Amino acid sequence: MAGLFDCSDKVTLVTGGNGGIGLGFARGVAKMGGKIAIWARNAEKNEAAKADLLAAGAGRVETYQVDVASEEAIIAGYAQLLADFGRVDCVFANSGRASRSRSVLTLDSAEWHDLMAVNLHGAFFTLREGARAMVARAEAGEPGGSLVYCGSLSMFHGMPGINNYAASKGGMGAAVRGMAAELGKYAIRANSIAPGYVKTGIGGDGQMSEEMKARMAAVDAHFSAKTPIHRPGAIEDFEGIGAYLCSDASRFHSGDTIVIDGGSLIYPPYAF
Repeated sequence: MAGLFDCSDKVTLVTGGNGGIGLGFARGVAKMGGKIAIWARNAEKNEAAKADLLAAGAGRVETYQVDVASEEAIIAGYAQLLADFGRVDCVFANSGRASRSRSVLTLDSAEWHDLMAVNLHGAFFTLREGARAMVARAEAGEPGGSLVYCGSLSMFHGMPGINNYAASKGGMGAAVRGMAAELGKYAIRANSIAPGYVKTGIGGDGQMSEEMKARMAAVDAHFSAKTPIHRPGAIEDFEGIGAYLCSDASRFHSGDTIVIDGGSLIYPPYAF
């Protein structure tokens, strides 16, 4: 797989990589010949993702049931990954969940902390442990690596009600910039991706009521009308950035938040 975005010598970890945007990141790496580790809790979806990625061209795929809400599980997950692959070159901290809150006035402490355990703490510890493995390799004479966080447009827009979600995304954006500043001396780069409205296919039409289908169609139309490229995003739209950030083509790209949103950020903020 020779070429600018060659990933054939790279080992990439994608958390939440068995579906949605995470699978898009992983598929981009797979198409460039990379080796991929998936961390996700659903064993059935993991197996389906493994088959998908091998068919796309991945050199090797292993899946693990790792709960990123647990720092101990993350540390154990890396121990197993490094035992299996011997190295890690790129980490996509993609796992996260949506807020169940709809108002700052009713957002309780349980919901605040439960979301932070995954979206903020889990992402931070995932990238921290990846950085430790990359620094150890750099100190042994092989510098380099790529750390990637999947954020959202809530890093830029004020969005009513989902304060814990926005805080997690914005907080990790700041943490990633700090990683870029500290780890650049090892040729380790750190970046965030901010997706716009993306139709991931989760909860496909066959699982939806007619009322839900109509609601989702209205949501799609709403966002399409407000996006210069008049459609929702799809997981395929994240394959290219996945391959780019894994490959050496991005070796001088660090400390950035890369917006992939069909151009919607150029318009004034709007309520989700």
